[in-house]
Amino acid sequence: GSMFENKKDAEAYDRMLELGEHFAAFLGKRVDGISEQQAETIGLILANHKDLLITACKGKPDVLLAEPDAMTPAGGAANVMSLAAAAKA
Repeated sequence: GSMFENKKDAEAYDRMLELGEHFAAFLGKRVDGISEQQAETIGLILANHKDLLITACKGKPDVLLAEPDAMTPAGGAANVMSLAAAAKA
């Protein structure tokens, strides 16, 4: 069986993974010495919290200082796997 209840959730997850991959590539090109694994982990964290980042970029940076539990979406950062592992799933 699928790990998602419906197609909409599966598509949202795929979009999050794609965004995470692009963040990882962005970081890899701009941060000297970052490992692929570090870039992937950070990329997925950023993708998981895109709404929070958008809010911060729109003039409310204090949202980034919230306690991690308060900003972790359901199944979020505590459930982050590498992009390579996700691609195989």
